[in-house]
Amino acid sequence: MEIKQVKRDKLRVGVIGVGHLGEYHVQKYKNLPMVDLVGIVDTNPDRANEIARNYNTTVYERHHEILKKVDAVSLAVPTVSHFQVAKDVLSHGIHLLIEKPITYKLEPADALINLANEKNLILQVGFVERFNPAIVKMMSLLKDPVFIEAHRMNVFTQRGTDTDVVFDLMIHDLDIILNMVPSKVKELHAVGMSVVTGMTDIANARMIFENGVVANLSTSRVSHKNIRKIRVYQPDLYMEADCLKRSINITRLDNGKGELANLCELKPETNQYPNCDHLADEISSFVHSVINRSRPVVPGEDGRKALKISLEIIDQIKRGCRDFRCID
Repeated sequence: MEIKQVKRDKLRVGVIGVGHLGEYHVQKYKNLPMVDLVGIVDTNPDRANEIARNYNTTVYERHHEILKKVDAVSLAVPTVSHFQVAKDVLSHGIHLLIEKPITYKLEPADALINLANEKNLILQVGFVERFNPAIVKMMSLLKDPVFIEAHRMNVFTQRGTDTDVVFDLMIHDLDIILNMVPSKVKELHAVGMSVVTGMTDIANARMIFENGVVANLSTSRVSHKNIRKIRVYQPDLYMEADCLKRSINITRLDNGKGELANLCELKPETNQYPNCDHLADEISSFVHSVINRSRPVVPGEDGRKALKISLEIIDQIKRGCRDFRCID
């Protein structure tokens, strides 16, 4: 699509919702020389004033007020409010970075994607792990994967417990895997259970793609430690990305003979990226997409794909499904 061009010395940006995650968006925008952080919006005036003082910016009481003054915004309000606020943003001709999940249902997600396309606007979904250097490296080496395994575990905290763990955590890995495999999901089997919140706190999903790739995902927010790992098995190598440590272990298959007769040699290597800031990279990528009129790394359509499978998983868990379900 042709993207609406922004012609100014600096991109005028706002942040709507400055809770835990929204504050980080404010930080990253303040560090970008091509950005003018116009202001922030939050329904909690005390929080808004605190962030405004800390980052030397302006508070706007309602998001409609800031939309008259910006070219682009980050939206980090609770997901239940995503659709209405995002619709207002896009209707005003403002480019949008919306945190995941894009919405809770497919119909409003489709409406936002269509609106952005109609108005030639950037709509990027905040899947920050796409910018994790370990995942970026893994994607560069990806070729004919056979099996993918993801584990995403959190120590229990109150934050994020207003939604299902599939939306809270698993959706990150779903987005990564759906981006890795250029094929439709043919079969899906999911199980899960509630532990402390009254919603699903532990979940496992197995996806079989039409091209034969199998992916297994496990997630929990009642774990004894935090884990963020993705493993990919393919004929020429095995990769394990640690998203927390921002590192990747790669074991390559050397077709030359090893020390033992008729055996190939395995050559391991480790790549570490300790000083990278993938949220800063995500914000910078959004800004450059807006300025350069280029398709974002994670467009709204990708957010919809992850949402669709998330909803299928949640539905299967609620129904207590015991059989594979074919996906249309």
